[in-house]
Amino acid sequence: MPPSTLAGLLPAAVVVVEARGDTTAEPVFPGEEDLVANAVEGRRREFVTARRCAREALARLGHAPAPILRGERGAPVWPAGVAGSITHCTGYRAAAVTPAGPLVSIGIDAEPAGPLPDGVQALITVPGETELIDRLTAAHPHGPWGKVLFGAKESVYKAWFPLTGRWLGFEDARLDIDVTTGGPAETAEGTFRATLLVPGTRTDGGPPLTELHGRFVVGAGLVLTAVTVAAD
Repeated sequence: MPPSTLAGLLPAAVVVVEARGDTTAEPVFPGEEDLVANAVEGRRREFVTARRCAREALARLGHAPAPILRGERGAPVWPAGVAGSITHCTGYRAAAVTPAGPLVSIGIDAEPAGPLPDGVQALITVPGETELIDRLTAAHPHGPWGKVLFGAKESVYKAWFPLTGRWLGFEDARLDIDVTTGGPAETAEGTFRATLLVPGTRTDGGPPLTELHGRFVVGAGLVLTAVTVAAD
């Protein structure tokens, strides 16, 4: 049976907090008001819930509640000594954090299971990936493999950016996806490897990133993906 949550995709050292709904009247945390000052109500609610998940996860690491601001390109600004990631999609919000040490970066993503919108696959694939999706579809017809590819690349970017400080486009990574369990309907789990097609020079002096590895699960109407980067 595939793991039903992001926690099943990540090492035990990573604290994951998830939510599958919002509290309509929940206020914005003090200090974060400017981040959603012009947001529509739905966006405000998902922001508030996702940030609450992040604060709950940080509390389990011993951090007092505090605003989680946005840094460059909108990335969350974590307390010193913490690596983390936040994701949200329709009906789901989550955060994952860990003390920086054995792991130096995390990337998580959640997407509604189902096909990609028309025209999107051509925008997110590099040579070889369309054939990969076709092979996966032939072997496991019910899997939303375009969404798995999309979510995996989103997780790769979220793990890449804190270590490099640079943008990574969909065209800058080539994925291989290995299905370890393919169930009925839209349930599956497995692993993926991203070969980076651009230089992965890091700002922390660590070895350049050439590949990133992650796990995925499809179930309960969601595609969940997670990437971790270990210390040198």
